[in-house]
Amino acid sequence: AGVLVKTYVERSMLVPDHVMTRLMLPRLEQLSGHSWLLDGFPRTLAQAQALNNLYQLDLVISLNIPYETLRERLSDRWIHPTSGRVYNMGFNPPQVQGKDDITGEPLIQHDDDKPEALMSRLRHYKDVAKPVIDLYKS
Repeated sequence: AGVLVKTYVERSMLVPDHVMTRLMLPRLEQLSGHSWLLDGFPRTLAQAQALNNLYQLDLVISLNIPYETLRERLSDRWIHPTSGRVYNMGFNPPQVQGKDDITGEPLIQHDDDKPEALMSRLRHYKDVAKPVIDLYKS
């Protein structure tokens, strides 16, 4: 499932619910008897329902971050594609502008992190996340 996830991520596409649950739920089963913290899962109502069918959650935290803060952080994010190292031009810039600190190779910015795509992406996330937030508030 991880390889399948990568194909969606590389194309800047959202990973379908059935792929995410196929990846996450077996891993959580392996952690039976341990405490765990999830970040970014579940993102949709279908994922939340699949998770709830298997586990009783103790606590859910939703961070309410202003759009402007998200816009600044994401539009300043640059990545070294080979290693996955992430730089932020505002608070964690590379030593040489546009170059990876270790290899000197060029950094890239994902299309969906560029300002013109970002607001649409954030609006979509809010629409998808609201039912999940509402589920866990109830």
